[in-house]
Amino acid sequence: MDRNEIIKIYGTDYKEMTKLLLEQADLASEIPSSETRIGIKPNLVTPTPADYGATTHPEIVAGIIEYLQEHGFFRMAILESSWVGDVTTEAFKYCGYNSLSEQYGVELWDLQKDSSHFVDCAEMRLRVCDRVDQIDFLINVPVLKGHCQTKITCALKNSKGLIPNSEKRRFHTMGLHRPIAYLGAAIHQDFIVVDHICGDLDFEEGGSPVVRNCIMAAKDPVLTDALVCRMLQYDVSEVPYVGMAEALGVGSTDLDAARIIIIGKAEGREESEGLRRHKVCDVQYAVEEVDACSACYAMLVPVLDRLKEEGLLGKLNEKIAIGQGYRGKHGKLGVGLCTSGFDICIRGCPPSEEQIYEELMKYIKAHCKV
Repeated sequence: MDRNEIIKIYGTDYKEMTKLLLEQADLASEIPSSETRIGIKPNLVTPTPADYGATTHPEIVAGIIEYLQEHGFFRMAILESSWVGDVTTEAFKYCGYNSLSEQYGVELWDLQKDSSHFVDCAEMRLRVCDRVDQIDFLINVPVLKGHCQTKITCALKNSKGLIPNSEKRRFHTMGLHRPIAYLGAAIHQDFIVVDHICGDLDFEEGGSPVVRNCIMAAKDPVLTDALVCRMLQYDVSEVPYVGMAEALGVGSTDLDAARIIIIGKAEGREESEGLRRHKVCDVQYAVEEVDACSACYAMLVPVLDRLKEEGLLGKLNEKIAIGQGYRGKHGKLGVGLCTSGFDICIRGCPPSEEQIYEELMKYIKAHCKV
């Protein structure tokens, strides 16, 4: 498989689709030897089932494992760390990965429990989990979905699950896009299998899945994310880390030179059909965000969308502060422990959606004209 190729397959038998996709890509020929230690990196951001739109379908990972074992590769591990605020062991359990581990004899590596070290990448030093260095060949299995801060998340951003929680928080203080791009240079992705079955195109934690029943294979994470930008009708410039990663030599954004191959029946689907949603953009005017962690911000945005649907968001007379940039500062209305100095603080790290909704409703009834 060439780096300018992206192979797509549609259907509903996800495990067999994955195996057909990998045969078409001839993945086995990319792996140096049977002694190669293979790492499989899904997206298990939260402990929710894949049909909720946030996490990698275990059937895809089962297809990857079966394909590899049928081709003589048995040294592999599934490695992940959930986002700040959730626990990876719970995600492994509730997302079906404990069962995969038992069925196929593949280890689960919880990187939230791992030690870490700094990696020098050009002018940036990033902290990476130690076990990443034990992997010889990395298969990235992201979910194609939207993101409340970066608009899209797929191949490049999925590598955030390979860094410790403290570094995840630091990424947000660094502007998020730049460290994501440099992480792409620090951790090489050898192969990518994209779960485009039913990702939520608004919220990275799921809740509004959009069914597409598609799986994709690629080798270039930058090209993959450039295609995702186009599919969700964003210009690459609207997702800065993609172009930054290209400038660092991680890959190419040149979709004109890309070769998109569809195997099997596409059933008349178009890449952009029904994929662009605007929920996040429609409610961001109510927020003052400074260096917010994704988990906290992602809890807030669906609540704002809910209030908008109820005709209440426009009644707010104060913007909602959120993010690490508000630590030690004062204000009127904030979400998350970082705004604990505010007159009204919805506490939690992160607080739950329901907690935020209830507290904002109290605020609106007490302080706003309804």
